[in-house]
Amino acid sequence: MYGIFKTAVAALVLALGLGTALAQDYPNRSIVMVSPFAPGSPTDAAGRIIGAKMSELLKQPVVVENKPGANAIIGTEYLSRAAPDGYTIMFGTSTSHSSNPSLFKVLRYDPIKDFTPIGRNVDITYLLLVNPDLPVKTVRELVAYAKANPDKISHAVPNSPAQVVGESMRVMADIKIVGIPYRDGTQAFNDLLGGQLQMYVAAVPSALGLVQAGKARALAVTSVERLDKLPEVPPLADTFPGIDIVSWGGLFGPAGMPKAITDRLFAAQMGALADPDVRAKLVASGFTISPSKSSADFANYVEYQIGVWSKLVKQAGIEPQ
Repeated sequence: MYGIFKTAVAALVLALGLGTALAQDYPNRSIVMVSPFAPGSPTDAAGRIIGAKMSELLKQPVVVENKPGANAIIGTEYLSRAAPDGYTIMFGTSTSHSSNPSLFKVLRYDPIKDFTPIGRNVDITYLLLVNPDLPVKTVRELVAYAKANPDKISHAVPNSPAQVVGESMRVMADIKIVGIPYRDGTQAFNDLLGGQLQMYVAAVPSALGLVQAGKARALAVTSVERLDKLPEVPPLADTFPGIDIVSWGGLFGPAGMPKAITDRLFAAQMGALADPDVRAKLVASGFTISPSKSSADFANYVEYQIGVWSKLVKQAGIEPQ
């Protein structure tokens, strides 16, 4: 027994030594930032803005690599299996780490145990969009139209915020609307603009330009506060009290990543978020900059958000798949 104990201690010391050595030399090559959503998605956009500045600060390329699909599960599983050496990280969101545990009966990763939280960076609000040809200009008119035309409104479901908002409306208003699964938001936007979809709860960074150009009509914002860029758009909570859905984004590494490397990445992200040019680009794109105080603070936030989204999913009457 003592021999086994000595072997275990020796292995731990060796691992710690290797971790320290790796951290001292880190980074000496390119870092891959996995985006579990498609190119052009808010996650992809924010990752590229933040990653470009991190590249300057770390003096090594930070390359965004998209691995979309299955409600962010494909990319998130990929990260969970990566080596914890700091050369593969991920731009995670509330979909990958907060809502998926409640939306799926079987999830092949643990949102807490399988990852090293690095730091939160942005919040993402959503807009309730309709095709401009739909004869509604308010949420109440949309509900009345849905009641008069059961199953005639299809809405896109490429991520958990869109699913939770759509299902919450269906349950609370007792209307019959049809959720259509999408691999990513790009095709959902195409179908909304083409009239195949009538409704889409889309992230502000992706939807803002279309709304401003008059190609899509925004009926509500999913946060309880109005947006500075669209002050005329009311909160969805004005019609559906209690709905307050804002997604978050942050960086993760695989479980077991050395603290020195985590701290290095956290400092680089904070440096990026403090840069005036980065902040201007993120705000102009519709993001809210929301950095965590530390990696430990972000870890606590992630765990707290699992409970928040569990409640939202249950309130929406969504059964795990």
